Amino acid sequence: MSAINPAGELSILPLQRNELDELLGLIRELAEFEKLRDEAVATTGLLEAALFGQRPSAEAVLARVEGQIVGFALFLHNFSTFLGRPGLYLEDLYVRPQFRGRGYGEALLRHLARLAVERGCGRMEWAVLDWNQRAIDFYRRMGARPMNEWTVFRLDGENLRTAGGD
Repeated sequence: MSAINPAGELSILPLQRNELDELLGLIRELAEFEKLRDEAVATTGLLEAALFGQRPSAEAVLARVEGQIVGFALFLHNFSTFLGRPGLYLEDLYVRPQFRGRGYGEALLRHLARLAVERGCGRMEWAVLDWNQRAIDFYRRMGARPMNEWTVFRLDGENLRTAGGD
């Protein structure tokens, strides 16, 4: 499946196994942008297992303009017990700074929304850093609404191991 912008220059295609190095580079760029570089410990081996292993846990698409990678989206399916249907969870959407403001982020989001509809998903969700006002404004323009009554919780590292009984 490919999405094309009105100028006909943008393609959005599923990540291929031989593109893992490019994806990892984009993830590191995103981590720098989000001021979370120390948390970006992914490797091509981990990404390969997660995206192409025996039981893939996520999917990714790359956005290209005239062969040059301008961004990516990484997503997975979750499930709504209330809806009784799967959802699409957008883990990361990133457009390189020099390509922002050209509609590529919108094209990526619309691509995933179409995919969610095709797959029978009841909703599409994601998180955004509270300081990223440009992204917040963009998502609101797309018709997304914040879920302010929800707070995200996380178990990781030693706390995750402890909770798991180790």
